Amino acid sequence: MPTIALVAPGPLDARTGGYIYNRRITEGLRRQGWAVNTIQLDASFPCPTIAALQHASHAFAEIPDDTITLVDSLALGAMPDVIAREAPRLTFVALVHQPLVAATGFDSNTHARLEDGERRALGATALVVVTGRAALPFIARYGVPRGQVVVVEPGTDRPHVVGPIRESDSIELLCVGTVNQGKGHERLLEALASLRDLPWRLTCVGSLSRDPVTAQRVRETVARLRLEDRVSLVGELDGEALDACYGQADVFVLATQQETYGMAVAEAVAHGLPVVATMTGAIPELVGNDAGILVPVGDPEALAESLARVLSDADLRVRLAEGARLRRNQLPTWDEAGRRMANALNPLFRAKADG
Repeated sequence: MPTIALVAPGPLDARTGGYIYNRRITEGLRRQGWAVNTIQLDASFPCPTIAALQHASHAFAEIPDDTITLVDSLALGAMPDVIAREAPRLTFVALVHQPLVAATGFDSNTHARLEDGERRALGATALVVVTGRAALPFIARYGVPRGQVVVVEPGTDRPHVVGPIRESDSIELLCVGTVNQGKGHERLLEALASLRDLPWRLTCVGSLSRDPVTAQRVRETVARLRLEDRVSLVGELDGEALDACYGQADVFVLATQQETYGMAVAEAVAHGLPVVATMTGAIPELVGNDAGILVPVGDPEALAESLARVLSDADLRVRLAEGARLRRNQLPTWDEAGRRMANALNPLFRAKADG
């Protein structure tokens, strides 16, 4: 039975895209007969406390020799010394959801420190798994050979029931994503505020506690724009509650600045929703030309114009929803993603056996 360790900061059941990916890939590998031991590091990564680094050091020391060890990129580059110390006896695999060098919200000194740490840590890995092709240029900057990098994109679920395409005077907009600096909630609100003559309501699903400074700024933006009666910030949801939000929505909206993949957009397409989003990560491939309207990152005029088109044209919403329903069948499932991960890791087991 293949045995691996998956190391990530914070609880595996956290409701962000990276943690959902880790959890679903773990489940997929286990269904294939793999033994996956999950190890939880302190949630302070990627800016760990001294205690968090000490705990991480002890956690790695307890992993048996020769274990193939997947380390979430949120932690990997923040502890290069620990990775370098353990690399001679463990086979490290970097699991890169978003390179730290590509993350927003860090000051210049922190950014430089994390960039250096990520370069050193990646240099000690046997394989780099990225969850979207948008990460490849960043990994190339670190000098990792392309043959050492594998893309394993997320899967999607197939909702059992996709509701009828609705034609209503009240247009329900849904945005799913952690409320942080990179997801563009403020830009989305500014764009929608210019369209207050159209009958829309917006529900934002996503953590309000992971980046409390941005979350407070978003609340203040809602108040400043006098959108309290139109915008609901409902926090984290999952399972049936999240499915209900997708089911009640007419249009999915996301003004994100950068994605490696775009899991929330994939889920929207899987639910048959038209999409208005930015062109980043795999979003253009997920949406195509028939399931939504995409705009350049950082173009508020284009965002407002596209939102206006979708909000004011019921026939367009119907056509885009039909396009999403067609595209949903082209999306990979989580079982397929689990098999791709197994295929990526299998050569490491064969190399160990041959050695």
